[in-house]
Amino acid sequence: MTHRPLAAASAVATAAVLLVTGCGGSSAKDAGSTASTGTTAASVAAAAEPDTRAGAVTGTTAFDPQTIFRRDSPGVVTIISAGLKSGGASDQSGGLGSGFVISRDGEVATNAHVVTSGEGAGIHEASRVYVKFSDGNEVDAKVVGFDPFADVALLKIDPSGLDLKPLALGSTKGVAVGAPVAAIGSPFGEEQSLSIGVISATERSIDSLTGFSTSGAIQTDAAINHGNSGGPLLDAKGSVLGINSQIRTESGDGTGVGFAVPVDAVKRSLAQLRTDGEVHYGYLGVSSRALYPQAAKHFRLPVDTGVWVQQVPPGGPAADAGIRAGGKADETTFQELPWTKGGDIIVGVNGTKIVNDSDLAQALLPFSPGDKVTLKIYRGQQQKDVDVTLGERPLTTPPSG
Repeated sequence: MTHRPLAAASAVATAAVLLVTGCGGSSAKDAGSTASTGTTAASVAAAAEPDTRAGAVTGTTAFDPQTIFRRDSPGVVTIISAGLKSGGASDQSGGLGSGFVISRDGEVATNAHVVTSGEGAGIHEASRVYVKFSDGNEVDAKVVGFDPFADVALLKIDPSGLDLKPLALGSTKGVAVGAPVAAIGSPFGEEQSLSIGVISATERSIDSLTGFSTSGAIQTDAAINHGNSGGPLLDAKGSVLGINSQIRTESGDGTGVGFAVPVDAVKRSLAQLRTDGEVHYGYLGVSSRALYPQAAKHFRLPVDTGVWVQQVPPGGPAADAGIRAGGKADETTFQELPWTKGGDIIVGVNGTKIVNDSDLAQALLPFSPGDKVTLKIYRGQQQKDVDVTLGERPLTTPPSG
């Protein structure tokens, strides 16, 4: 994963030719899915501030980009960070991204990578952060905390003398492919820029600033570029569906597709950051591969769907509970993919059916480190229940041993 900072708030970013990059000025990130499912946050979703904006639309409404921009763009800000570590040296670089106001008390949401550099255990917070509004006001901001797993950060500014326009946090429930969306932000430092498109896909898996993936991401064809990171992806009502975070491109610009961290994950992060300044994630500690009927038939497995445990890092919660993976002698290839035979197949968590890796990640969302969950597994042809006490997710994925 490569981080590429913008030179300054007023400078135009140099587009990097990458498969996938973060769309903030402070960092860019190669993406790639991971089968690791040591997921997720223990949390209670933070309630969004009531939508009391004049002219706020409720219920089903036509998509009107002009109305959305006129009403909601005053709540979108440019985030300028300085004093980021670069190549081991401090105070050598800065970054530029986007953000949006979420409360009249001066809370601002953005991506973690807009106000940090590095990844994993080497993440460093910017020493100075500023928030710039559409009316030209620019104020100091404090980083309340950041969540490197969901790529979310919470900032706090002094609201005195400012006419803050909070955006309403929506929900991904019922979000459908083809629904129109709008993105507002500062691509390449061009503040208050609007792009529109549709939801291209849901339930995508994107890389975080750690060795783990963020599940449930929203894919869009609305133009997303460097500098858009941290800005809102809005639905027809102007509610936030997610935080624009990454782009997938071969040219280095926004001609590819963009990805937004889903607002439900954002709410979970903000709730814990607001209270504790950090976010804790329950950790199972397995690497798995989703089954499908053809693979199940080929390997003569007892079920067609579920997640087949491929690796279990030693000393982790799953290993301590006796969850098994196959060994080196069990490694093989099927349909051009590597598989390790002989491991347990997880088909349920506390009564929730598990079909794929995303299901496993989602099923663990309500649980905290120290919570006990019951996995329904197949070991060979026999079904059984295994209790696992979740651990604290590490900043980097541990070796499998």
